[in-house]
Amino acid sequence: MNKHEDIIRKIQERLSTLSKSERKVAEAILVDPKTTIHSSIAKLAARAEVSEPTVNRFCRSLIGSGFPDFKVSLAQSLATGTPYVNLNVEPDDAPGAVTAKIFEAAKNNLTRAQEILPESLISRAVDVLAQARRIEFYGLGASGPVAKDAHHKFFRLNMPVVAYTDILVQRMAAAGAHSGDAIVVISYTGRTLPLIETARVARATGASVIGITNPDSPLTEHCSIVLPIEETEDTDIYTPMSSRIVYLTLIDALATGVLLKRGPEFNAHLKKLKQSVQDTRLPKVEKK
Repeated sequence: MNKHEDIIRKIQERLSTLSKSERKVAEAILVDPKTTIHSSIAKLAARAEVSEPTVNRFCRSLIGSGFPDFKVSLAQSLATGTPYVNLNVEPDDAPGAVTAKIFEAAKNNLTRAQEILPESLISRAVDVLAQARRIEFYGLGASGPVAKDAHHKFFRLNMPVVAYTDILVQRMAAAGAHSGDAIVVISYTGRTLPLIETARVARATGASVIGITNPDSPLTEHCSIVLPIEETEDTDIYTPMSSRIVYLTLIDALATGVLLKRGPEFNAHLKKLKQSVQDTRLPKVEKK
């Protein structure tokens, strides 16, 4: 990472290690990064209620140079849509601007997720799923459609698979799980109480519980494997948008990994499935 990349994320990650006065500077910046770009060092110091040398010391500890270079780094982070920066859609945004912001947020979230997802955990999850006697996907709210999409991808792999989006059905299914089953719990926040309890129940049966969730959430305490996806949208206020794309992409990666475990001979099965729906479509029209 060079000093002009992801400065907002870098500040967030270092908050707990900063001195009291430097933390004030960090919090003033995070509250309004756009204003900071256009502020003098005196104005930022006044907002943070610290001295100007404290601001310079904070900047040097972060990027190795003073406040002017720090503002360049911050502007670069904002321009590249760092995940921790709120890419608000303004009421007067034109459709083109809205589209650009949503696409940019999706791209940045995918890049960030790829950076933090350990390949070793992906491999472990693929092995568990490939060897599972039965796979169940659980999701509630906005995670429900993700669970349904996972069912759509995995049922083609010639293994027993279901997706449950009802709290009571999830609880009963989890209680009836066995060793050798794989339960995949999908939760953006990892704070949804019914899913946390369902994961606990499933784990107690001896089933493998794979959590696709926020790595710092209570849900992780009841998972055999955690595939970490950081929260980049405040779902207490907004419906997940770009973050949902990350979950769907990870499901695609897991399904493809399991498919490859099946070997080339499995292609005959996939071909049979494709051929079974060919007569439900109109033929392609060749472009002239």
